[in-house]
Amino acid sequence: MKSIAELEAIRQRTLDQVNLRREHEGTRIVVGMATCGIAAGARPVLLAFMDEISKRKLLDVTVAQTGCIGMCRLEPIVEITCPGKEKVTYVHVKPEMVARIVSEHVVNGNPVEEYTIGHAAE
Repeated sequence: MKSIAELEAIRQRTLDQVNLRREHEGTRIVVGMATCGIAAGARPVLLAFMDEISKRKLLDVTVAQTGCIGMCRLEPIVEITCPGKEKVTYVHVKPEMVARIVSEHVVNGNPVEEYTIGHAAE
């Protein structure tokens, strides 16, 4: 049996995770989580973004999921929209790429070009 303090700690951790997905102004990270995305490994990517945003305490960043983005062969796909800037689409995203994307793009405003859709098309 868990104590009241343990249950409260679990509740707070869960609320913190839910708050990462809540809508608000700021940067928005959207992970494609349709069947094709999940099969390609999107769930670990989503969790890696949530973990990285939480570790860095980036309160102005929303992590969300969506259905099919329409480019199944490029999954897992992540779209990042920063206020006042164009959306950047990352393709073939792996969990080990997330820390760099957050650091360079979300925190410093410099998209990681080699991971973007423009680079994949070349």
